[in-house]
Amino acid sequence: MKLHTIDTGFFKLDGGAMFGVVPKTIWNKSNPADDNNLCTWAMRCLLVEDGDRLILIDTGIGNKQDEKFFSHYYLHGNATIDSSLAGLGFHRDDITDVFLTHLHFDHVGGAIIRDGEKLIPAFKNATYWSNKKHWDWAVNPNDREKASFLKDNILPIQESGQLKFIDAHDNVKFTGEISIRFVYGHTESMMLPLINYKNKQILYMADLLPSVGHLPLPYVMAYDMFPLQTLTEKKVFLTEALDKDYILFLEHDPINECCTLQQTEKGIRLKETFKLNEL
Repeated sequence: MKLHTIDTGFFKLDGGAMFGVVPKTIWNKSNPADDNNLCTWAMRCLLVEDGDRLILIDTGIGNKQDEKFFSHYYLHGNATIDSSLAGLGFHRDDITDVFLTHLHFDHVGGAIIRDGEKLIPAFKNATYWSNKKHWDWAVNPNDREKASFLKDNILPIQESGQLKFIDAHDNVKFTGEISIRFVYGHTESMMLPLINYKNKQILYMADLLPSVGHLPLPYVMAYDMFPLQTLTEKKVFLTEALDKDYILFLEHDPINECCTLQQTEKGIRLKETFKLNEL
């Protein structure tokens, strides 16, 4: 097995929304905001070479939405899925599986592309993986979350016939080396891959832990549907990660790809950060 970071660029989101009840005077030290109170965030995906499977975990925001949509998010950076794959000697047609942690636009947007007037899968040879509970939640969204679930990102996956569902029970096996953990605070049934790699376990954090700046337990996003559930889940997963020496792969941290944890007087905090290719 081989793992590769797939960078898809950066975007900006409101700092207050990203840190919830935490005052700006505190979070601005780790994630400085611009004059519009916006902070930069990565859209960092993961590529897994596992036998004859080439698995892409999440897809970034994509490029098919209109100018008005993108004007809210200030996309920047030179990296794309295509350029990142090409740098590793791959093409999007080589992808066999697209694993979607959840269906918010910054995670699934790159899964679908425009072909003239049509919306088609960006990875024509891949099986797309979600779970039934989350899929139903996304296609019948609540009023608070519906802006994050764009039908153009979601429905064409099912219409293509390339969609399959994973059984939504904790620690279900995706491959021999990848199991899936489920969390419910950010959105219904978000999936976190736990990967055995080089005698280590790497947990893909998705939006349970967007960045190292979110390590303190109360630092919960206002985007989360059930913040107290997130708080509980963070405590459980950070404790497990500390006890079992997990490596955490960070999807949205603008600087840090991976981190490990340590116990301090203030609770579980950052031990060290590093790039995936340093393992």
